[in-house]
Amino acid sequence: MTAPADRVEADRYRPTLRSDVLVSDEFLLGARSVHLVKNPRSGKSYEVGAKEHFLMARMDGTRGLDELGAEYAAEYGKRLGDANWQRLLGMLGVRGLLEGGPAAPPADTAGTAGTAGTAGTAATADEPPKRTLLRGTLPLVADADATADRLHRAFGFLLTAPFMVPLLLLVTAMEVVAVARLGELVDGAAALFTNPVLLAGVAALLWFSTALHELAHGVVARRYGGQVAEIGLRWRLPVVIMYCTVDNYLYLRTRWHRVATAVAGAVMNLLVLLPFCAVWLFAPVDDATGEALAGLLLLGSVQALAMLVPFPPLDGYKIAAQLCGATALAASSREYVRLAVRRDPAAKAYPRRARTAYLGYTAGSLLVLAGIVAAVVALVVHLVAD
Repeated sequence: MTAPADRVEADRYRPTLRSDVLVSDEFLLGARSVHLVKNPRSGKSYEVGAKEHFLMARMDGTRGLDELGAEYAAEYGKRLGDANWQRLLGMLGVRGLLEGGPAAPPADTAGTAGTAGTAGTAATADEPPKRTLLRGTLPLVADADATADRLHRAFGFLLTAPFMVPLLLLVTAMEVVAVARLGELVDGAAALFTNPVLLAGVAALLWFSTALHELAHGVVARRYGGQVAEIGLRWRLPVVIMYCTVDNYLYLRTRWHRVATAVAGAVMNLLVLLPFCAVWLFAPVDDATGEALAGLLLLGSVQALAMLVPFPPLDGYKIAAQLCGATALAASSREYVRLAVRRDPAAKAYPRRARTAYLGYTAGSLLVLAGIVAAVVALVVHLVAD
């Protein structure tokens, strides 16, 4: 699809972005700001610059090219020429993003052309993973989105403030108690590893917790308009875990919806521990059971909190990326720090927002890493002392 050649036709032509096309908020990517665009029909995603997004956001079928061009000129101080329109509309049409345009071809992997000097973008698509005896995935339900919707209808009330606030307070109190009685938990975990039967039971509970962790991602995403693409099993022998893929996570309406979706899994892990913590604290149990419960609380808490570590591909990294407003946060941070340390002039091209985000993520990651190392050293010292 190309821009009409003459002015009359240009004014009559009113480009319309498909209603099902997903467009993300603005994200940092290196020194640039980009928006992600996804065609649900082809499953392919693209990056576009701020100028392309400005025009795409106004392609609602009510404006002709002249009107769009006038708004663009008012915003950026420059009117687009016919060649710019041809590149932009051609790119959108070929990728199946415009009403009345062709569907995107399955093999479409070419980069897009910018409208006014912005960088081109490349299409991305996930290749289906190959399934082998040693590694692979197996979907468990035919319609994952409908399953997540049913779960949300059944349990979504727990996500409302009257239920969620008390539950979060209980989880916080549980973790405070765990820290205060950390020595007992460590001793219980150490004893647990000497009892194969109890250890197998705890391992089964922790696996069940990981399954609920994944389903929690899907249910919370569904609450905020997300679509769940798959629920299934993933194995990298000897490890077998459940997974839940939220297809449009980066396109949820607000960053807080995305943060809530990412943090839901760890919160679910901790909620699973609440009844066991109550039994450990208040029920009369024998020493072996008490040690098993203490070990479960320690291992379960570590499992949950480990998912909040801000390293890819963990949930904590997704949360950090949303708080920083960035995509490819780790790679962009490494590149910026490398340039800054070398005093490369290219580092000065990064806007202040990007510099703050990348330095903040780097410093925070180093602090978390130091905390993990300190915790491991303290644990080793405690076990050796005993």
